[in-house]
Amino acid sequence: MSVDPSFEAPELPYEPRDPKSYEPAVGLIGCGGITGTHLEAYSDAGYDVRALCDIDEAAAEEKREEFYPDADVYTDHEELLARSDIDVVDITTHPQHRPPLIEDAIRAGKHVLSQKPFVLDLDVGERLVELAAENDVQLAVNQNGRWAPHFSYLRHAIAEGHVGSVLDVDFSVHFDHDWIAETPFDDVEHVILYDFAIHWFDALSCFMGDRKPQRVYASEATSPTQQSSKPLLSQASIEYEGAQASMTFAGHTQFAQEDRTVVAGTEGTLVSTDAGGDGQTVTLETERGTASPDLDGEWFTDGFHGSMAALLRAIETGEEPPHSGRNNLASLELCFAAVASAERGEPVVPGDVRRFPGEQ
Repeated sequence: MSVDPSFEAPELPYEPRDPKSYEPAVGLIGCGGITGTHLEAYSDAGYDVRALCDIDEAAAEEKREEFYPDADVYTDHEELLARSDIDVVDITTHPQHRPPLIEDAIRAGKHVLSQKPFVLDLDVGERLVELAAENDVQLAVNQNGRWAPHFSYLRHAIAEGHVGSVLDVDFSVHFDHDWIAETPFDDVEHVILYDFAIHWFDALSCFMGDRKPQRVYASEATSPTQQSSKPLLSQASIEYEGAQASMTFAGHTQFAQEDRTVVAGTEGTLVSTDAGGDGQTVTLETERGTASPDLDGEWFTDGFHGSMAALLRAIETGEEPPHSGRNNLASLELCFAAVASAERGEPVVPGDVRRFPGEQ
């Protein structure tokens, strides 16, 4: 069979897409460190953020001065939610504090973008999803990794059938996460499989679509030279009917760092690689040859722009957002099962573990 050495890469809508005409007023509840990226993305996109809220007034004022000087500052979220001009709220507090805030926002008639991980209890998540439907508001989760340019291109390529039916997904992430030593992240149980890997569990859920994972087997280990107290070496194997997936998170790789994703299907293979932090290179190989798109953007801030933009588009059209709370529960099922498997030393069926095993 004659194969061309290369062909033009498919043009796919991988970049953030704003609503056509919907221009809501946005409120932010929680002004911690990561919200600087949220606000930078929203400012670049031209979004109207009118109010910032944090129990630490100085934190909210700092973000206001840096990004939205005309915004109002509150220390009581109820005052922000009482404003009739606020249509959408971005809730970025820690997960253990977030459900009551989400519930208050929904009951106030606000559309909600929740920080990830969405909830620590799947039953609580299901209740919030139902409450949003009852109050006719949209509830989405800020799984910003979906709009990282490489992940976004991969999921669109898979959804449009460019690799056929997915047979195997392999994530291999070699990085140094030991920066968390002596930071609040060092207190997070299962920090790699939970706080970090949730992006990869979510990507896998997107890649596999409606196919249900059957079992997850995961493990954790501590590097003998790491400074942080939590295991930085983690891996997971996920079984599907007629397919498989694997994840390796080598969180104490100090040299030759690399982030690599391989998606092998019945009609093609996608490979995305970032060696040394220079940005992801994506290739698609099929019987036609090899193609490599020239991707624009970066995870920070395109991921945060894309997550909010998708919610706003869903509000505009009345359709459920692709990163809805309902959709995100499947990603949490995978994550919770992996953490439980690492604790038990045995395979776990996703969905059987209803609460995050590391919750104190």
